[in-house]
Amino acid sequence: MKRTVLTLVLLTLVGPAWAQNHQPGAHFIENWDLDGDGAVSLEDIKTRREDVFLTFDADENGALDAEEYMLFDEARANDMKTIEGHGNGIGMRRALEGMTLAFNDSDGNGEVSRDEFLTHAGDWMAMLDRNGDGSVANADFGRQ
Repeated sequence: MKRTVLTLVLLTLVGPAWAQNHQPGAHFIENWDLDGDGAVSLEDIKTRREDVFLTFDADENGALDAEEYMLFDEARANDMKTIEGHGNGIGMRRALEGMTLAFNDSDGNGEVSRDEFLTHAGDWMAMLDRNGDGSVANADFGRQ
């Protein structure tokens, strides 16, 4: 079960930035837009980030330690290889940055607690919501 969830989460995190209709960020929105309204809300981000955290917290101790975070980084890097040419825009770079250890380790202790990871949901949302309308949509992934 955990392997299936891991696969789903990985595809969600860094799957193709362009769906079949070639809309910037379409795949991200498909997977992070939990209520299906065509845009990703802060609530969607909080819920999905919790899923991601739980997937990579292998020892279930409430923190992603250096080893768990290394596996998380490797999984994202491997998935990025599958979207060559489609994951280089500013929106996708910001999406990836918001999942890094540096971004999420508030206290600088080399690991990320569940609380740190979830607290940064709002910061990540602010990075992704380039037009400041309170949601993340295709326009936030386009060139600007």
